[in-house]
Amino acid sequence: MTLPRPLIWINCAASADGRLAFDRGARARLSGPEDLARVQRLRAESDGIVIGVGTAIADDPSLRVHWDLLDGAPGSPPARIVLDSAGRLPATSRLLDGSLPTIIATSERCARQYPAHVTTIVAGAERVDLERLYTELHARGHRRLLVEGGARVLASALKPGLFDRFTIYVAPLIIGEHEAPSVVSGPAARRMEDVLPLDLLAVDRLGAGYVASYGPPRAAPPLLP
Repeated sequence: MTLPRPLIWINCAASADGRLAFDRGARARLSGPEDLARVQRLRAESDGIVIGVGTAIADDPSLRVHWDLLDGAPGSPPARIVLDSAGRLPATSRLLDGSLPTIIATSERCARQYPAHVTTIVAGAERVDLERLYTELHARGHRRLLVEGGARVLASALKPGLFDRFTIYVAPLIIGEHEAPSVVSGPAARRMEDVLPLDLLAVDRLGAGYVASYGPPRAAPPLLP
């Protein structure tokens, strides 16, 4: 039986050669103003924003909705949800500043205690199990989550039955460094039977780049070799 989960929208920005950042994860500003506004709309429509602890450490984001980029009055801020299986998030992180609702999803092996204003969810023995986390978040009233990365989180999130929409803004530039993180980081498929097929829903020009929108795989004949 499939347990209930929130609607899961995965979003990222990448270079034309599929890189999320520069070598060693140094941040690359890939989104133009049009895409930044699109992302703010996605955040505003969500009740939780999910990132991995690697991205939290590298970028130290606030994960706020910039309401000034949107039309209309500010709404309720989405919860900031960090996947941190081993308790690596620095105590100085902006995500722990208490200014917005924050949830740390962690594992049974993590003994770290977080500040009282932070909600902790244990969602796995050794590492965070996304299916288990989504089920728990749904039970707590979350109905729509925006997953923003990084590469390892995207690899875990882009699995059949675990997402509803995947959008990627492709910037018109080449990073080229083979050590730079790609859109997904994880074991590579070795044959066509192991790839994740996607349902292409739309491709839209946005500023200098474009946004490709995908749905989960539909029932279809096997891919040709």
